[in-house]
Amino acid sequence: MAAIHRPRVDSRVAPKPPGSLLSRIFVRPWLATVRRGLPSLSATEREALQAGSVGWEALLFQGRPDWRAWLAEPAGTLTAEEQAFLEGPVDTLCGLVDDWAVTRNLHDLPPPVWRLMKEQGFFGLAIPKVYGGREFSPLAQSAVVVKIASRSLSAAVTAMVPNSIGPAKLLLHYGTDAQQRHWLPRLASGREIPCFALTGPTAGSDASAIPDTGIVCRRDGRLGILLNWDKRYITLGPVATVLGLAFQLRDPDRLLGAAEGITLALVPADTPGVEIGRRHLPLDQVFQNGPTRGRNVFIPVEQIIGGPDYAGRGWFMLMETLAGGRAISLPALAVGAGKLCALTAGSYAAVRHQFHHPIARFEGVAERLGRIAGNVWLAEAARHVTATANSRGEHSAVVSAMLKQNLTERMRVVVNDAMDVLAGKGIMLGPRNLLGRLYEAVPIAITVEGANILTRGLIVFGQGSVRCHPYLLAEMDAAASSREEAGETAFAAALGAHLSYVLGTLGRVLGAGRFGWMPSGPARGHYRSINRLGAAFALASEVALLTLKGTLKRREMLSGRLADAFTHLFLAACVLKRFEDAGRPEAERPLVDWCCRHCLAQTETALDGVIANLPHRGAAMLLRLLILPFGRRCAEPADRLTLQLAALLTNPGPVRERLTCGIYRPNGAEDALAVLERAFAASMAVQDAEQRLQRAVREGRLDRADNVAQAVASSILTPAEAALIEHAARAAREAERVDDFPPDLGQEA
Repeated sequence: MAAIHRPRVDSRVAPKPPGSLLSRIFVRPWLATVRRGLPSLSATEREALQAGSVGWEALLFQGRPDWRAWLAEPAGTLTAEEQAFLEGPVDTLCGLVDDWAVTRNLHDLPPPVWRLMKEQGFFGLAIPKVYGGREFSPLAQSAVVVKIASRSLSAAVTAMVPNSIGPAKLLLHYGTDAQQRHWLPRLASGREIPCFALTGPTAGSDASAIPDTGIVCRRDGRLGILLNWDKRYITLGPVATVLGLAFQLRDPDRLLGAAEGITLALVPADTPGVEIGRRHLPLDQVFQNGPTRGRNVFIPVEQIIGGPDYAGRGWFMLMETLAGGRAISLPALAVGAGKLCALTAGSYAAVRHQFHHPIARFEGVAERLGRIAGNVWLAEAARHVTATANSRGEHSAVVSAMLKQNLTERMRVVVNDAMDVLAGKGIMLGPRNLLGRLYEAVPIAITVEGANILTRGLIVFGQGSVRCHPYLLAEMDAAASSREEAGETAFAAALGAHLSYVLGTLGRVLGAGRFGWMPSGPARGHYRSINRLGAAFALASEVALLTLKGTLKRREMLSGRLADAFTHLFLAACVLKRFEDAGRPEAERPLVDWCCRHCLAQTETALDGVIANLPHRGAAMLLRLLILPFGRRCAEPADRLTLQLAALLTNPGPVRERLTCGIYRPNGAEDALAVLERAFAASMAVQDAEQRLQRAVREGRLDRADNVAQAVASSILTPAEAALIEHAARAAREAERVDDFPPDLGQEA
């Protein structure tokens, strides 16, 4: 996702001077209309809009994707050091975590896990080596979260939060030299445990409405800030030794002489007046999370992150940090959870027999298995492509919002489908249940780092339209200009370029995706469909912005549908890039086709919903005539394709391995996943023999398929095959076992 440059708006093409006839009859009325409909932007909203970078997704938003540039970006790989960390300390950590014991009995990670995390630098993955950190790429950080999340969400959250939004990232980007030298080595080694205190009782999704205050004052001759705060939902808060704190800075006596507003500071937990220690219990996940309060806490002004020069700039700092971090942690957690579901459901469906057949052969089960496989493949492609872009230094706020919202929603679908496949096995909690705690925890991922409802409606399209549109921001700035003549001239230039862009978009819509370079090969049809629907999306966005103007900000159902269309086009592009990077393996074609057809169908459904609900019905009818004249053309994947994916998930092979790679594979005798995988291997080893038994029953040579002794006596099976079948049956029964407890549901399973 190479960064792009906005088209230069040349004021020489505008009608000049501003008092000209064309300006009076055309530009000024448009400018007045825009000003009336322009939503007011607070300083925090403007900072949020400007956070992060803009890359290839802008060309996709504009309906003119540059496939050469997209496919030319190198595929991401891990260094030998990063791979060794995954196979060494990360595997060791996963082996130390018994998630049932952690969530049921200990209510915390065990001391050996905390010790390992500190000693092996899990809290300093993003910190440069010069400060004692690991200095891993975002791709490697993402891979670490994927593996840990497949073992324990509580452990994954504990490891990922210090490396995403927290004091370390803020110090790296904005800290003074003294702050970096003091804090980063301590954070990297685990001597200091950080948290970041942003959310409070009255400032949740609207975090910019922080009521917590910091008053600039002097105490004992030292210039400082008197803080009062009340925060909640703070991950690592109960055990933190240093708090990153967001608050509203006030300087009534102008002692600091700096800007007021949201400010970020570091507050050691042992500072007088700081209250920590109490805990929340987020849906039985026991990562440390709780409230923190401060009463008349005095800190020197030097503890502002970045020093006094960064007073009042906290919101921009936060948005810039989130632009990158949001694309790493939660998407990786969703992928890790999804891959665990894929492995568990696929293996269980092959092992579990009903009506003398593996349940994987029943289409109702296979439908869910195919959907699991497709969604996991799609999520992994998006995770890998985006984390690789972050590793190159790109931090798109729009793409990170897309991934956080869509991949966590996809996680919800995958977990629900896997629970349907496991049925009774999935709902009985205990050490043998691989998915129960995961099922409980899904709403956490949906909610944190920007609730999905907000992210979909306001960020993906709301921020995306301003950042990715080539002229909208220039028009907004010109309309808001306090210099009337300069504003009118700038607006005229932007408007002229905008009209030319709209005509180009209309031409691409009429061209139906036929024009522009596309790679030849098996996926060419998907590229063309993305071109066609990308142009349709761009035109639909123009119509929505033109007819609704500033009110579109409040029309979250419409903007949410536009966000869905934009997101699914981007996800399809990620799938195609992964396919090309892998060398177009033929065995993966079913997964690529399923994902692309699903994304294209979802895009058309979203655009159809936009047309059906646009308040201006004349514009809606014209839009339908242009982009969907014959109705929706892209259908969801056919049943046969979904069944192909189910077969890939329930049979051993390289595609199944790639689909589930990167997660923790235990080998302990009693570990539930290891027991299931051994049963799967045993089941696969007797497939041919079981098919002969079924054939013998149909032919009347055997009364029942499970009568192995009769099969041996009739020479249908050899004694060795009979022994393998009996071993597979015992392994299946062990894998199917569920837990039971004493009458009082005590600690003992």
